[in-house]
Amino acid sequence: MWPYLANLAYGVTTTRDPQTGNTEVLSYADMVRTGSVLGPRVYSTGPGVFWQDGIDTEEEARDVLSRYADYFDTKTIKMYVAAARKGRQHIIMAARELGLMPTTEGSLNLRQNLTETIDGYPGLEHSIPVFPVYEDYVRLFAETGRVYTPTLLVSYGGPWAENYFYSRENPHDDPKLRRFVPHDEVDSRTLRRAQWFHEDQHVFVQHGEFVRNLVDAGGKAGVGSHGQLQGLGYHWELWAMAADDMDEHDALRTATIFGAEAIGLDRDLGSIEAGKLADLVILTANPLDDLRNTNAIEQVMFNGRLYDADTLDEIHPRQRPLDPLWWWDDEPEGLPGVTAR
Repeated sequence: MWPYLANLAYGVTTTRDPQTGNTEVLSYADMVRTGSVLGPRVYSTGPGVFWQDGIDTEEEARDVLSRYADYFDTKTIKMYVAAARKGRQHIIMAARELGLMPTTEGSLNLRQNLTETIDGYPGLEHSIPVFPVYEDYVRLFAETGRVYTPTLLVSYGGPWAENYFYSRENPHDDPKLRRFVPHDEVDSRTLRRAQWFHEDQHVFVQHGEFVRNLVDAGGKAGVGSHGQLQGLGYHWELWAMAADDMDEHDALRTATIFGAEAIGLDRDLGSIEAGKLADLVILTANPLDDLRNTNAIEQVMFNGRLYDADTLDEIHPRQRPLDPLWWWDDEPEGLPGVTAR
């Protein structure tokens, strides 16, 4: 599973996939858990809860959500504008009863984002569609504890932030990306992109202002890169979120403890404390000096196993190289990525 390898190599040790088109991710999560597949911890909402589920009553909400609690065993759901407000209230009540943590699709609807917050939904995926917003909006999110995951790589209201990075970086020749992402994937995303935008057309800095104000007010944000570019995309998203002069330490909290709190795992993950799982990212440069240093990764520890971040060869407790990946033999001579074997 190359997306899992790419994320782990770029320092992502836990993922939550909100809304998948099928349930295969649940099987892959089990395979990671048993050690048959290498990758970060994988949590998923499973397929989303949509309007076509026909939820209007308390009983209908409980019936639909029971499949997530009992059959999918996801512990979390994603609600996609699944009903009018009354139905959405039934959904969150059923989620509480069944022990599920719900998050929602932003859906370009500011008023819906407000009513969901008031009704107790703890997560919002995608950026709010209006900026600037003012103190009352910030305080509502901060005081209710709703975790905001803006996914700025696919920004609302303007060019996607991923186009900013694609047009100003050189991911095509990134050795780590080419090692862990199949070459046709890298080439299709990087060689020809018609979407170049002038600096003042990008909107992720304005969205970043809300992220900064929210965290300054005691609220929480999470890093969600929308699956746009596995691994490296996580860092792009973090840098975009912090683009409005967000404090570097606050940005690191969004990438660690806030994300763990957002999916209910902060007793086990998100900070270095006795009793928590042994996940570490060892850097060669300090991100408190420059947030771009989050990508200066030398080693990654996952569940107490230490890996070389450039190769994913296991260093401790065993010394074991990563099995060769099928696209390595296709590496054109002279391009970075895989050394000759």
